Amino acid sequence: MNRHLLLLALCQGFFLINNVTFIAVNGLAGLALAPMAWMATLPVTGYVAGGALAAPLVARHQRAWGRQRTFQLGIVVAIASTALCAYATSSRNFWLLVAATVIAGYYNANAGLYRFAATELVNVSYKERAISWVLAGGILGAVIGPNLALATRDALPEPFAGAYLALVGVALLALAVISLIPFPPLPLPTVSEPGRPLHELARQPVFIVAVAGCALGYGVMNLLMAATPIAMSQCALPFSAAALVLEWHVLAMFVPSFFTGNLIRRLGAVPVMWAGVALNLACIAVALSGTDLTQFLVALMALGLGWNFLYVGGTALFTGAYRPHEKTTAQAAMDTTVFATMTVTSFASGALVTTGGWTFMNIASLLPVLMLALALLWIGHVRRRAAAVSAA
Repeated sequence: MNRHLLLLALCQGFFLINNVTFIAVNGLAGLALAPMAWMATLPVTGYVAGGALAAPLVARHQRAWGRQRTFQLGIVVAIASTALCAYATSSRNFWLLVAATVIAGYYNANAGLYRFAATELVNVSYKERAISWVLAGGILGAVIGPNLALATRDALPEPFAGAYLALVGVALLALAVISLIPFPPLPLPTVSEPGRPLHELARQPVFIVAVAGCALGYGVMNLLMAATPIAMSQCALPFSAAALVLEWHVLAMFVPSFFTGNLIRRLGAVPVMWAGVALNLACIAVALSGTDLTQFLVALMALGLGWNFLYVGGTALFTGAYRPHEKTTAQAAMDTTVFATMTVTSFASGALVTTGGWTFMNIASLLPVLMLALALLWIGHVRRRAAAVSAA
């Protein structure tokens, strides 16, 4: 650990405060304002869709301006967009709320690169631990995010406007901290080393499986997490119970980061990702067993831990899929895929939970988990075949 890595972990914490508060209130604000109930999670969808649209733009900005200036711009966008969310809820304008969350996606795409920037602040032999430690900053979001949403959702006459305004203050703190980190210059393609085109990078098995691990792991987590406040409301559980479940879910997402990096160094990324698949299956099994507070709590904690193993493992695996001067292209492709998957699952979340119900949603989530298991079986086969050829 060094001071700059700790500061970046703190920025990750501020980012997760924003995300967890968004998850806690966006679906409910959407449910209150949407013309039809199935549109309730459109503000959640807008946030991740905005991230998917912004990821290639962020890559271009980072190549042109560097990490720090682009990260600063992302936080400025967060300040403006959360203020616009507050105005949209105050004026009861559903489509303005959706538009504001789409704009906020630029911050989402920017901060999603903190985990890659972490590897540039340490020696290459510590890259797995750097990724884990920066993601561990999300613990701040786990503790503060749900409680911030609970404390501020009714602070103003219009519900949820106070929560959005509180995020303006969080973003101002993040802007001050990110300005203290001197990120090294990004290596750029040259005439002698132009870098491989994306289609060539994307043909590598390690690229495909790493992206699948992060995208499908995030997609399943987002599908179930985004619907949880609505599902718990349908089960007559109070908002305070939903805030408690989200708090423990996000803690389960990020507390394991203190040791996930070491696990990956000892066991490898693929075995850790297999553990993530098993935990996703455990989450679905618990969720299907009932709809009491205990089932929601245990299921969402298993979901959070499974996400950690898949996302940290997939990110660590992915760093071996590109050369230094190819990183902005490769990382933009990774995060565009992640955000696009989250866009689909965010929209599906609202539609499934308000039409098919919590049980049907959990059964549907088995499909991406099984797809991920097949991807891990494939990379294992590819590696065994390569080892056999090498030995021969």
